Amino acid sequence: MTSAADGAAGRAVTAAAIGDLPGADLVARGIQALRRGETTIEALLVSVGAPRLRAAGLDIPPAPPLPHAPEISLYLAIGADHPRDAHSRYNALIRRLVSFERALERRVRAEASGR
Repeated sequence: MTSAADGAAGRAVTAAAIGDLPGADLVARGIQALRRGETTIEALLVSVGAPRLRAAGLDIPPAPPLPHAPEISLYLAIGADHPRDAHSRYNALIRRLVSFERALERRVRAEASGR
């Protein structure tokens, strides 16, 4: 069984190649924020997905030092802005991230197989 990491080995995925994927707007903003050393909600979301995103070929900058795991830091950041619906907002963002990851992995596999 091969993974997206196998198909992306040694090959970086460009921002132009992901622009039409669901959730690409969040991921692109998160990557830019990480490059600036910021801990925005988008940056924290990308930090949550960083291992899978890197395995698929995206260049994800390291997150600034966080007091908690990225998932907890993300939840706390959302809760600071939206205390009444932090749980539903967190879940919605995670769903968008997972949708993006799956679409990216499909694209990487398709490109690796020559489709």
